[in-house]
Amino acid sequence: MAKGNQQDYYELLDVARDATADQIKSAYRKAALKWHPDRNPNNKAEAEENFRLASEAYSVLSDPQKRSTYDRFGRAGLGGRGFDASGFNSSIFEEFQDIFGDLFGFDQAFGGGRRGGRAARGQRGADLRYDMSLSFEEAATGVTSKIQISRRENCEACKGTGAKPGSGMVTCRSCGGRGQVVYQQGFFSITRTCPACQGAGQTIKEVCTACRGQGRVERERTLEVGVPAGVDSGTRLRMAGQGEPGTNGGPPGDLYVFLQVKEHPFFERRGADLYCTIPISFPQAALGSTIRIPTIEGELDLHIPEGTQSGQIFRKSGKGLPNPHGGQGDLYVNVQVVVPSKLTREQKRALEQLAQTMKVENKPAERSSSFFDKVRDIFG
Repeated sequence: MAKGNQQDYYELLDVARDATADQIKSAYRKAALKWHPDRNPNNKAEAEENFRLASEAYSVLSDPQKRSTYDRFGRAGLGGRGFDASGFNSSIFEEFQDIFGDLFGFDQAFGGGRRGGRAARGQRGADLRYDMSLSFEEAATGVTSKIQISRRENCEACKGTGAKPGSGMVTCRSCGGRGQVVYQQGFFSITRTCPACQGAGQTIKEVCTACRGQGRVERERTLEVGVPAGVDSGTRLRMAGQGEPGTNGGPPGDLYVFLQVKEHPFFERRGADLYCTIPISFPQAALGSTIRIPTIEGELDLHIPEGTQSGQIFRKSGKGLPNPHGGQGDLYVNVQVVVPSKLTREQKRALEQLAQTMKVENKPAERSSSFFDKVRDIFG
Protein backbone atom coordinates (compact mmCIF):
# COMPACT_ATOMS: atom_id res chain seq x y z
CA MET A 1 0.00 0.00 0.00
CA ALA A 2 2.56 2.56 1.12
CA LYS A 3 4.81 4.21 -1.47
CA GLY A 4 6.08 7.00 0.71
CA ASN A 5 4.77 9.71 2.94
CA GLN A 6 3.66 11.91 0.02
CA GLN A 7 1.11 9.48 -1.38
CA ASP A 8 -2.33 11.02 -1.98
CA TYR A 9 -4.71 10.56 0.95
CA TYR A 10 -7.57 9.46 -1.30
CA GLU A 11 -5.34 6.82 -2.89
CA LEU A 12 -4.23 5.65 0.54
CA LEU A 13 -7.82 4.85 1.48
CA ASP A 14 -8.80 3.83 -2.07
CA VAL A 15 -11.74 6.24 -2.30
CA ALA A 16 -12.85 8.80 -4.89
CA ARG A 17 -12.22 12.49 -4.27
CA ASP A 18 -15.97 13.07 -3.93
CA ALA A 19 -16.39 10.21 -1.44
CA THR A 20 -18.91 10.77 1.33
CA ALA A 21 -18.01 10.79 5.01
CA ASP A 22 -19.54 7.32 5.44
CA GLN A 23 -17.52 5.97 2.50
CA ILE A 24 -14.30 7.38 3.95
CA LYS A 25 -15.09 5.93 7.35
CA SER A 26 -15.82 2.52 5.84
CA ALA A 27 -12.60 2.61 3.82
CA TYR A 28 -10.53 3.45 6.88
CA ARG A 29 -12.12 0.66 8.89
CA LYS A 30 -11.23 -1.79 6.12
CA ALA A 31 -7.64 -0.53 5.92
CA ALA A 32 -7.19 -0.49 9.71
CA LEU A 33 -8.33 -4.09 9.99
CA LYS A 34 -6.12 -5.16 7.08
CA TRP A 35 -2.92 -3.44 8.24
CA HIS A 36 -3.26 -3.76 11.98
CA PRO A 37 0.15 -4.89 13.32
CA ASP A 38 -1.41 -7.59 15.44
CA ARG A 39 -2.81 -9.15 12.27
CA ASN A 40 0.51 -9.03 10.50
CA PRO A 41 2.98 -10.64 12.93
CA ASN A 42 5.33 -11.70 10.10
CA ASN A 43 5.55 -8.24 8.56
CA LYS A 44 5.04 -5.80 11.42
CA ALA A 45 7.23 -3.01 10.07
CA GLU A 46 5.30 -2.62 6.82
CA ALA A 47 1.96 -3.14 8.58
CA GLU A 48 2.74 -0.43 11.13
CA GLU A 49 3.72 2.01 8.38
CA ASN A 50 0.58 1.31 6.33
CA PHE A 51 -1.59 1.51 9.44
CA ARG A 52 -0.02 4.86 10.31
CA LEU A 53 -0.52 6.22 6.79
CA ALA A 54 -4.18 5.09 6.70
CA SER A 55 -4.79 6.74 10.07
CA GLU A 56 -3.08 9.91 8.85
CA ALA A 57 -5.31 9.99 5.78
CA TYR A 58 -8.46 9.43 7.81
CA SER A 59 -7.57 12.08 10.39
CA VAL A 60 -7.49 14.64 7.55
CA LEU A 61 -10.31 13.46 5.27
CA SER A 62 -12.75 12.91 8.16
CA ASP A 63 -12.33 16.55 9.25
CA PRO A 64 -14.32 18.82 6.85
CA GLN A 65 -12.04 21.82 7.44
CA LYS A 66 -8.80 19.86 7.00
CA ARG A 67 -10.20 18.05 3.98
CA SER A 68 -11.18 21.33 2.32
CA THR A 69 -7.66 22.71 2.91
CA TYR A 70 -6.08 19.52 1.63
CA ASP A 71 -8.23 19.51 -1.52
CA ARG A 72 -7.10 23.06 -2.34
CA PHE A 73 -3.46 23.09 -1.28
CA GLY A 74 -2.43 19.48 -0.66
CA ARG A 75 -0.28 18.52 2.32
CA ALA A 76 1.56 21.83 2.19
CA GLY A 77 -1.66 23.61 3.11
CA LEU A 78 -2.00 21.58 6.29
CA GLY A 79 1.23 22.95 7.63
CA GLY A 80 2.11 19.74 9.40
CA ARG A 81 -1.34 19.41 10.97
CA GLY A 82 -1.99 16.02 9.46
CA PHE A 83 -1.02 13.02 11.60
CA ASP A 84 1.33 12.84 14.54
CA ALA A 85 1.73 9.51 16.35
CA SER A 86 2.49 11.29 19.59
CA GLY A 87 -0.66 13.38 19.32
CA PHE A 88 -3.08 10.95 17.71
CA ASN A 89 -6.62 12.27 17.51
CA SER A 90 -8.46 10.45 20.31
CA SER A 91 -11.75 10.80 18.43
CA ILE A 92 -10.51 8.15 15.98
CA PHE A 93 -10.06 5.76 18.89
CA GLU A 94 -13.56 6.53 20.13
CA GLU A 95 -15.07 6.02 16.67
CA PHE A 96 -13.26 2.74 16.07
CA GLN A 97 -13.01 1.41 19.61
CA ASP A 98 -14.17 -1.99 18.37
CA ILE A 99 -11.03 -2.23 16.22
CA PHE A 100 -8.54 -0.79 18.70
CA GLY A 101 -10.11 -2.40 21.75
CA ASP A 102 -10.57 -5.89 20.29
CA LEU A 103 -7.20 -6.11 18.61
CA PHE A 104 -5.06 -4.30 21.15
CA GLY A 105 -6.95 -5.15 24.32
CA PHE A 106 -6.56 -1.73 25.88
CA ASP A 107 -8.86 1.08 26.93
CA GLN A 108 -6.97 4.18 25.81
CA ALA A 109 -4.28 4.62 23.16
CA PHE A 110 -1.89 7.18 21.66
CA GLY A 111 -1.85 9.22 24.87
CA GLY A 112 -5.54 9.93 24.49
CA GLY A 113 -6.63 8.75 27.92
CA ARG A 114 -6.67 10.35 31.35
CA ARG A 115 -3.29 11.29 32.77
CA GLY A 116 -2.43 11.15 36.43
CA GLY A 117 -6.01 10.88 37.62
CA ARG A 118 -6.74 8.77 40.69
CA ALA A 119 -10.52 8.84 40.50
CA ALA A 120 -12.03 6.35 38.07
CA ARG A 121 -14.56 7.82 35.67
CA GLY A 122 -18.17 7.38 36.75
CA GLN A 123 -20.06 4.90 34.61
CA ARG A 124 -23.78 4.79 33.97
CA GLY A 125 -25.64 1.83 35.44
CA ALA A 126 -27.03 -0.95 33.29
CA ASP A 127 -30.52 -0.69 31.80
CA LEU A 128 -33.02 -3.39 32.76
CA ARG A 129 -35.92 -4.97 30.87
CA TYR A 130 -39.26 -6.23 32.13
CA ASP A 131 -41.86 -7.98 29.96
CA MET A 132 -45.48 -7.27 30.95
CA SER A 133 -48.55 -9.07 29.60
CA LEU A 134 -51.86 -7.18 29.42
CA SER A 135 -55.40 -8.22 28.63
CA PHE A 136 -57.11 -6.46 25.76
CA GLU A 137 -59.36 -4.60 28.19
CA GLU A 138 -56.40 -3.41 30.31
CA ALA A 139 -54.66 -2.07 27.23
CA ALA A 140 -57.86 -0.34 26.09
CA THR A 141 -58.57 1.50 29.32
CA GLY A 142 -55.08 1.81 30.82
CA VAL A 143 -53.98 0.30 34.09
CA THR A 144 -51.66 0.89 37.03
CA SER A 145 -49.86 -2.29 37.99
CA LYS A 146 -47.18 -3.32 40.46
CA ILE A 147 -44.21 -5.32 39.20
CA GLN A 148 -41.26 -6.99 40.89
CA ILE A 149 -37.79 -6.67 39.46
CA SER A 150 -34.42 -8.01 40.55
CA ARG A 151 -31.47 -5.66 40.32
CA ARG A 152 -27.97 -5.31 41.74
CA GLU A 153 -27.72 -2.41 44.18
CA ASN A 154 -24.89 -0.90 46.21
CA CYS A 155 -24.12 -2.83 49.37
CA GLU A 156 -25.37 -0.89 52.38
CA ALA A 157 -22.62 -2.26 54.64
CA CYS A 158 -19.68 -0.98 52.59
CA LYS A 159 -21.50 1.77 50.65
CA GLY A 160 -20.58 0.07 47.39
CA THR A 161 -16.80 0.12 47.93
CA GLY A 162 -16.46 -3.63 48.48
CA ALA A 163 -14.20 -2.98 51.47
CA LYS A 164 -14.91 -4.17 54.99
CA PRO A 165 -16.22 -1.24 57.04
CA GLY A 166 -13.34 0.40 58.91
CA SER A 167 -10.63 -1.40 56.94
CA GLY A 168 -10.00 1.36 54.41
CA MET A 169 -8.21 1.20 51.08
CA VAL A 170 -4.56 0.81 50.08
CA THR A 171 -2.59 2.18 47.13
CA CYS A 172 -2.68 -0.15 44.14
CA ARG A 173 0.67 -1.88 43.71
CA SER A 174 0.21 -2.44 39.99
CA CYS A 175 -0.10 1.21 38.98
CA GLY A 176 1.31 2.97 42.05
CA GLY A 177 -1.97 4.80 42.55
CA ARG A 178 -2.04 6.35 39.07
CA GLY A 179 -5.00 4.24 37.90
CA GLN A 180 -3.23 3.55 34.60
CA VAL A 181 -0.37 1.50 33.25
CA VAL A 182 1.63 2.33 30.12
CA TYR A 183 2.84 -0.14 27.49
CA GLN A 184 4.88 0.26 24.33
CA GLN A 185 3.78 -1.67 21.26
CA GLY A 186 5.47 -0.85 17.98
CA PHE A 187 5.10 2.86 17.30
CA PHE A 188 2.15 3.07 19.69
CA SER A 189 2.34 4.42 23.20
CA ILE A 190 -0.49 2.61 24.95
CA THR A 191 -2.12 3.87 28.13
CA ARG A 192 -4.35 1.24 29.69
CA THR A 193 -6.71 1.36 32.66
CA CYS A 194 -5.08 -0.59 35.45
CA PRO A 195 -6.74 -4.04 35.54
CA ALA A 196 -5.95 -4.49 39.23
CA CYS A 197 -7.83 -1.44 40.55
CA GLN A 198 -10.04 -0.66 37.50
CA GLY A 199 -8.61 2.85 37.35
CA ALA A 200 -9.36 3.78 40.96
CA GLY A 201 -5.69 3.81 42.03
CA GLN A 202 -6.65 1.97 45.23
CA THR A 203 -7.49 -1.60 46.14
CA ILE A 204 -9.41 -3.19 48.98
CA LYS A 205 -7.48 -4.04 52.11
CA GLU A 206 -10.15 -6.38 53.52
CA VAL A 207 -13.24 -7.48 51.61
CA CYS A 208 -16.74 -6.72 52.88
CA THR A 209 -18.37 -9.88 54.20
CA ALA A 210 -21.86 -8.76 53.18
CA CYS A 211 -21.11 -8.52 49.46
CA ARG A 212 -17.84 -10.50 49.35
CA GLY A 213 -15.97 -7.54 47.96
CA GLN A 214 -18.31 -7.01 45.02
CA GLY A 215 -19.77 -3.77 46.34
CA ARG A 216 -23.23 -4.86 45.18
CA VAL A 217 -25.94 -7.25 46.26
CA GLU A 218 -29.01 -8.64 44.52
CA ARG A 219 -32.31 -7.17 45.68
CA GLU A 220 -35.99 -7.52 44.76
CA ARG A 221 -37.86 -4.27 44.28
CA THR A 222 -41.58 -3.60 43.79
CA LEU A 223 -42.35 -0.78 41.38
CA GLU A 224 -45.61 0.77 40.22
CA VAL A 225 -46.06 1.06 36.47
CA GLY A 226 -48.67 3.33 34.91
CA VAL A 227 -49.78 2.00 31.53
CA PRO A 228 -51.62 4.59 29.41
CA ALA A 229 -54.84 3.70 27.57
CA GLY A 230 -54.55 2.44 24.01
CA VAL A 231 -51.11 0.79 24.15
CA ASP A 232 -50.35 -2.07 21.78
CA SER A 233 -47.97 -5.02 21.68
CA GLY A 234 -44.39 -3.83 21.30
CA THR A 235 -44.97 -0.59 23.20
CA ARG A 236 -41.98 0.25 25.39
CA LEU A 237 -42.36 2.25 28.60
CA ARG A 238 -39.25 3.91 30.05
CA MET A 239 -38.87 4.31 33.80
CA ALA A 240 -35.95 6.68 34.18
CA GLY A 241 -33.42 5.88 36.90
CA GLN A 242 -34.98 2.53 37.82
CA GLY A 243 -32.19 0.43 36.34
CA GLU A 244 -29.02 -0.57 38.16
CA PRO A 245 -27.05 2.15 39.96
CA GLY A 246 -23.95 3.58 38.31
CA THR A 247 -20.39 3.07 39.50
CA ASN A 248 -18.02 5.71 40.86
CA GLY A 249 -20.82 8.24 41.12
CA GLY A 250 -22.24 7.57 37.65
CA PRO A 251 -26.00 7.93 37.02
CA PRO A 252 -28.33 4.93 37.30
CA GLY A 253 -29.65 3.10 34.25
CA ASP A 254 -33.28 2.97 33.17
CA LEU A 255 -35.93 0.27 33.33
CA TYR A 256 -37.76 -0.52 30.08
CA VAL A 257 -41.13 -2.23 30.32
CA PHE A 258 -42.07 -4.05 27.10
CA LEU A 259 -45.81 -4.67 26.67
CA GLN A 260 -47.55 -7.64 25.11
CA VAL A 261 -51.32 -7.25 24.60
CA LYS A 262 -53.50 -10.36 24.29
CA GLU A 263 -55.86 -10.64 21.34
CA HIS A 264 -59.60 -10.11 21.76
CA PRO A 265 -61.95 -12.99 20.83
CA PHE A 266 -64.32 -10.67 18.96
CA PHE A 267 -62.53 -7.46 17.90
CA GLU A 268 -59.66 -7.24 15.46
CA ARG A 269 -57.33 -4.36 16.14
CA ARG A 270 -55.63 -2.19 13.53
CA GLY A 271 -53.86 0.61 15.35
CA ALA A 272 -56.53 2.49 17.28
CA ASP A 273 -59.34 1.23 15.02
CA LEU A 274 -61.42 -1.87 15.78
CA TYR A 275 -63.08 -4.25 13.31
CA CYS A 276 -65.77 -6.84 13.93
CA THR A 277 -68.23 -8.98 11.99
CA ILE A 278 -71.95 -9.15 12.88
CA PRO A 279 -74.37 -11.68 11.36
CA ILE A 280 -77.82 -10.47 10.24
CA SER A 281 -80.77 -12.30 8.69
CA PHE A 282 -82.04 -11.84 5.13
CA PRO A 283 -85.20 -10.03 6.32
CA GLN A 284 -83.09 -7.64 8.41
CA ALA A 285 -80.91 -6.87 5.40
CA ALA A 286 -83.82 -6.55 2.96
CA LEU A 287 -86.27 -4.66 5.14
CA GLY A 288 -83.85 -2.77 7.36
CA SER A 289 -83.51 -3.08 11.10
CA THR A 290 -81.83 -1.78 14.24
CA ILE A 291 -79.49 -4.20 16.00
CA ARG A 292 -77.38 -4.08 19.16
CA ILE A 293 -73.63 -4.30 18.70
CA PRO A 294 -70.81 -4.52 21.29
CA THR A 295 -68.11 -1.88 21.80
CA ILE A 296 -65.30 -1.60 24.34
CA GLU A 297 -67.55 0.71 26.35
CA GLY A 298 -70.71 -1.38 26.18
CA GLU A 299 -73.47 -2.04 23.64
CA LEU A 300 -75.00 0.51 21.28
CA ASP A 301 -77.56 0.58 18.46
CA LEU A 302 -76.58 0.16 14.80
CA HIS A 303 -79.13 1.03 12.12
CA ILE A 304 -79.23 -1.39 9.20
CA PRO A 305 -80.80 0.42 6.25
CA GLU A 306 -83.19 -1.28 3.85
CA GLY A 307 -81.42 -3.23 1.09
CA THR A 308 -78.14 -3.74 2.97
CA GLN A 309 -75.80 -6.13 1.15
CA SER A 310 -73.74 -8.87 2.77
CA GLY A 311 -70.21 -7.59 3.45
CA GLN A 312 -71.26 -3.97 3.79
CA ILE A 313 -69.20 -2.09 6.39
CA PHE A 314 -70.57 0.51 8.80
CA ARG A 315 -68.39 2.97 10.70
CA LYS A 316 -68.98 4.14 14.25
CA SER A 317 -66.80 7.20 14.77
CA GLY A 318 -64.86 7.43 18.03
CA LYS A 319 -65.88 3.95 19.22
CA GLY A 320 -62.46 2.37 18.74
CA LEU A 321 -59.48 2.49 21.10
CA PRO A 322 -57.85 5.56 22.60
CA ASN A 323 -54.71 6.66 20.79
CA PRO A 324 -51.87 7.15 23.33
CA HIS A 325 -50.74 10.16 21.28
CA GLY A 326 -54.20 11.69 21.27
CA GLY A 327 -57.61 11.10 19.75
CA GLN A 328 -59.83 8.04 19.48
CA GLY A 329 -60.07 5.31 16.87
CA ASP A 330 -63.20 4.18 15.07
CA LEU A 331 -65.24 0.94 15.07
CA TYR A 332 -65.92 -0.75 11.73
CA VAL A 333 -68.77 -3.28 11.60
CA ASN A 334 -68.89 -5.78 8.74
CA VAL A 335 -72.40 -7.25 8.40
CA GLN A 336 -72.79 -10.70 6.89
CA VAL A 337 -76.18 -11.97 5.74
CA VAL A 338 -76.67 -15.48 7.11
CA VAL A 339 -78.46 -18.04 4.93
CA PRO A 340 -80.19 -20.65 7.12
CA SER A 341 -79.16 -24.25 6.44
CA LYS A 342 -82.56 -25.64 7.54
CA LEU A 343 -86.02 -24.19 7.05
CA THR A 344 -89.42 -25.09 8.45
CA ARG A 345 -92.29 -25.88 6.11
CA GLU A 346 -93.80 -22.47 6.69
CA GLN A 347 -90.50 -20.72 6.01
CA LYS A 348 -90.02 -22.61 2.76
CA ARG A 349 -93.53 -21.76 1.63
CA ALA A 350 -92.98 -18.07 2.43
CA LEU A 351 -89.68 -17.98 0.55
CA GLU A 352 -91.17 -19.75 -2.45
CA GLN A 353 -93.88 -17.14 -2.62
CA LEU A 354 -91.24 -14.41 -2.31
CA ALA A 355 -89.17 -16.03 -5.05
CA GLN A 356 -92.11 -15.83 -7.47
CA THR A 357 -92.08 -12.05 -7.07
CA MET A 358 -88.27 -11.65 -7.29
CA LYS A 359 -87.21 -13.30 -10.53
CA VAL A 360 -83.39 -13.01 -11.03
CA GLU A 361 -81.77 -14.04 -14.30
CA ASN A 362 -78.54 -15.84 -13.24
CA LYS A 363 -76.12 -14.49 -15.82
CA PRO A 364 -72.41 -13.87 -15.07
CA ALA A 365 -71.73 -10.30 -14.04
CA GLU A 366 -69.45 -8.22 -16.22
CA ARG A 367 -66.16 -7.15 -14.68
CA SER A 368 -67.19 -3.50 -14.90
CA SER A 369 -70.47 -3.99 -13.05
CA SER A 370 -71.05 -2.82 -9.51
CA PHE A 371 -72.21 -6.29 -8.47
CA PHE A 372 -68.93 -7.80 -9.63
CA ASP A 373 -67.05 -5.23 -7.56
CA LYS A 374 -69.04 -6.15 -4.46
CA VAL A 375 -68.40 -9.87 -4.92
CA ARG A 376 -64.72 -9.23 -5.49
CA ASP A 377 -64.52 -7.15 -2.28
CA ILE A 378 -66.17 -9.92 -0.29
CA PHE A 379 -64.02 -12.78 -1.55
CA GLY A 380 -60.79 -10.83 -1.94
